[in-house]
Amino acid sequence: MATSRQERSAETERALKDAAQRLFAERGYLNTKITDITAAAGRAAGSFYNHFASKEELLQALLRDLADAGDVRAEHPDHNPDFSDPSAVRYHIAGYWHFAREHASVLRAVGQAAAVNEDFARLLQQFGVEQRADIADHLKGLVDNGFRLPSTPDASLAVMFIATQGLLAAVEDGAVELSDEQAIDGLTRFVYRGLTGRDY
Repeated sequence: MATSRQERSAETERALKDAAQRLFAERGYLNTKITDITAAAGRAAGSFYNHFASKEELLQALLRDLADAGDVRAEHPDHNPDFSDPSAVRYHIAGYWHFAREHASVLRAVGQAAAVNEDFARLLQQFGVEQRADIADHLKGLVDNGFRLPSTPDASLAVMFIATQGLLAAVEDGAVELSDEQAIDGLTRFVYRGLTGRDY
């Protein structure tokens, strides 16, 4: 019986998260109410509070899910942590690009929440710091092979993330027309040249 209750609870939590992601994509985070989420999930309005204290807490849980998904990608057998190899740079850019496309509704919701909530602004900043820290060791091969980074390791990685996020936003908004492969190839050449001074 306890297992069945736990399973139902997990199903409800997943349904709430899925509904929230759909609504955030359709209307934006700020225009989505808790009652909208429970209705879209097909759950009673009060059931939300059995899982989350607030809409903000639900969004934090979605952000944690994204971080966990990113950790799984790093364990892939094709993962190469040496950015002196351009194929390693491409692997990471492609992984982040597809990850961000898949989870665009959550990432945009976090950005919208950060614009009006200082706690979320700090959370988003910390998320970026953690993402860069996860791959900081990937620059070691460059330094060991005599390459001079354009700035500090953290700033060099920040530029990589900002360039990728900026192009992704431009593609999603329709300001720039590129296929995913064109975007990934262009970013790889841009980032690799920026990190090494060499063409890819």
